[in-house]
Formats: sequence, structure tokens, C-alpha cells
Amino acid sequence: MRLTPAGRFGPAELRLALAAPRPAAGLTSEWRLVDGLRTHTRRGPDPGTGAPPVVLVHGLAVSHRYLTPLAVALAETHQVYVPDLPGFGLTAHPRGAYDVRRHAAHLAAWLAAYDLPPVCLLGHSFGAEVAAALAADHPEAVRALVLAGPTSDPAARSRRAQFGRWLVDVLRESPLQAPILARDVWNARPWRVLATLSHSVHNTIEADLIRITSRTLVVTGARDPVVPGAWRTEAARLVPDAGLAVVPRAAHNVVTTAPTAVADAIRQLLAPTLVNR
Repeated sequence: MRLTPAGRFGPAELRLALAAPRPAAGLTSEWRLVDGLRTHTRRGPDPGTGAPPVVLVHGLAVSHRYLTPLAVALAETHQVYVPDLPGFGLTAHPRGAYDVRRHAAHLAAWLAAYDLPPVCLLGHSFGAEVAAALAADHPEAVRALVLAGPTSDPAARSRRAQFGRWLVDVLRESPLQAPILARDVWNARPWRVLATLSHSVHNTIEADLIRITSRTLVVTGARDPVVPGAWRTEAARLVPDAGLAVVPRAAHNVVTTAPTAVADAIRQLLAPTLVNR
């Protein structure tokens, strides 16, 4: 599959994103019982390179669907797993909406269920909050960490402020992403999305960032209004020795519209690890 340039999202990516549970571009769906919840995972084949697996964690209101272009971009060198968090995508609905720590605990149980070695963990947007919590609480499970467009900026830590920034971002994203968002919100239900947003704006991600010991990279789009320059720089500063990568022309959904650039950044992050393994 040919991926479109940074900042774009074309019909091929849309078809791939909406394919599950049908196999597509080497990706397949499966379900496992994790902490009593039937949990869906979209996964790629093992390329046989010996590279560490990469786990992609989706953001608020969405699911595995918008991360599938990145999964395909990584599949040549890494086995990729894209789980749906509780209540989102094709995973079962728990009672209530999980907060960041409960999502992180579920993700830790998911890693144990798959018996994976230490992984490269990428979290995008709200998923970056979950990934940061997991990396801080379970450092032995995370070989490397990628925080893509991490929320939420302390300068805009309210539902109104975050929603306002998201509306600006919508104008900078490809309109073909809209069917994915509509499908995902329908699956999750609007009340769960709003409740999870409340959990997000009450989560002080800074407390987790300073406890992270994994090799870490912060990735954002240069045109991301949800994660402006001051916050992305501060987020990278808070994590000891973290790197920072800014993708030109991309907005908040950098993992969707610039999958090749993000995949290359992940490979570069893991390069020293691969040399020493």
C-alpha cells in the first residue's frame, strides 16, 4: 500500500482504517479476555527481524482504526499490535468510563495476556497519557516510549479549552478522517467520550513524565493546535533525556497523516537498542 504524504489522508487509508475485523494489508483482528473484558486487537504479522514489537495506543473518542496506516508503515520491520481500549472500537463496553490509571492497568494486563517482551509503546493524544502512566508504573514492560501529540496542555486543561483546540485542528486535518471519527464515536457512545475527556483534563501527566525511565521520544505535528510548541517542548523536557521530533505540515493526527515519518522516527529511536541486543 502506498502511503500519502505528510498532512494528507487518502481513500486507500480510509478503506484500510474501516476494514476490521476483515483482514487487510496483512492486518488481522483477534479478541482475548483481559481482566474479564473481551478486548479487540488489530495486529500485523511477525516480519522475522527480531526487532521489538510495537504497541500503538489510540486517543480519545477513536480506536485502532486511525492508527492502521502507521501499523502498515511499521510492519516491514516490526510486529505491530493495536489494541482497542475498554469501551472503544471493537472492545467490549465496561460499566462506566475508565480513567487514565484504569486504562493503563488494563493495558498492563493486556501485555501480560500476550506475554510480550518489553515493547516499544506509542501512545497518541489521550493514549499518550495512558502510555506515560504505564511506563511510569511498569518500567520493566516498556523498552522504548513514543508520546505522540500528548494531552493535555496545562495551559488549556478544561473540557471547553480542549474541545476548542480540537475544533481548530479539524480545519487542519483531511476531511476523509471524518467517517472514522463518526464510526468510533458511535461505537464508544458520546457519553463515554465526554466522560473520558473529563478524566483526561483532570490527569496531571507531568507527574508521570518525570518518573519515566524508558528511552523516550515526543512526536508532534508542526501545525498541531492541541499540542502547541510550548507544551511539546515542556513535555519533552520533563522526561529525562527525551528526544523531540516535529513533523512538518502535519497537525494533531500526525500518526494518521504522516505515518512514514513517524515510523522512521520510531526506527531511529530503537536503532541503538537494536545494535546492542
